[in-house]
Formats: sequence, C-alpha cells, structure tokens
Amino acid sequence: MGISGNRCIAPDVKLGEDVKIYNFVNLYGCEIGDRSKIGAFVEIQKGTQIGADCKISSHSFICEGVTIEDCVFVGHHVVFINDRHPRAINDRGQLQSEADWAVQPTLVKRGASIGSGSVILCNVTIGENAMIGAGSVVTKDVPDNAVVVGNPARVVRYYETLCAEAMSK
Repeated sequence: MGISGNRCIAPDVKLGEDVKIYNFVNLYGCEIGDRSKIGAFVEIQKGTQIGADCKISSHSFICEGVTIEDCVFVGHHVVFINDRHPRAINDRGQLQSEADWAVQPTLVKRGASIGSGSVILCNVTIGENAMIGAGSVVTKDVPDNAVVVGNPARVVRYYETLCAEAMSK
C-alpha cells in the first residue's frame, strides 16, 4: 500500500472489508476488522489488533501490545502505553532497542467506550461495555459495564445493560 493520499499504510497491515481510513495516518503491522473507521492523525503500531465495527477517533495513538475487540469506541486523542517504566537508555548507557524491554499488553473488550483525552496504561483490561470518562487515566482493570472517571480512574457506577440488543449481533 505505502504512502497514498497522505496516508502511510505499510504492506503488512491486514484490513477487513469496508474499513474507512482517513488522511494522515500511520499504520504498520496491525490488523483492523471489518467496517471499522480510523480517523485522521492516528498511529496504530505493529502487533495491534482492532476488531470489527470499531471507531478510532482522530489524534489517537494505539501502541504495540494493544488488542481492541469488536464494537469499541476510542475518542479523540486517546493514548495507550505499553511500558510502565520507559527509559531512553539501557543499563550500558546506550539508546534502548527492542531487546531492552518487553511489550506489556492491554485488552479492551467488546463494546467498551473510551472518552477523549484518556490515557490507558499497560497491563490492564477494560471490560465489556465499560465506559471510560473523558480525560481519565486508567491504571488498573475496569470491570464489565463499569463507568470510570478521573486520575486515577475510579468506578462511579455500573450499567445494568448497555445496548444489549446491538451488542448481541
């Protein structure tokens, strides 16, 4: 695929059917499911999986190690993190390489919604149909159907059901 129309999509990207990708994106080594939409100024790194019917809003960063299941909404300027202790250099004083650290995974389950400006740390699972309030910093697992807000994000309530009919498709 390569660079086309202000989009950089590497040849190793696997796209499902009817995926919509807007300009100024950087996609490499990732998989994007059927009918998902990827907004402008989004980067999705290698090893990332995006499910079907997802919406990834503009200016978001989805790093290596993130798995996003079907029907997930990611708001504008959401950032995922895959290393809780990042450093520029290793113990020998040299710039770090991939050999100097291990990717720490993150899972966003089906139907979750992540509000704009949120930061999602690694080694967390965001439960099915969970709602992350705008600007939240998620530092630990979020239960299914939970609504979390703040820094660090805390549960403020639960949904009994969220779009159960839509989610059963």
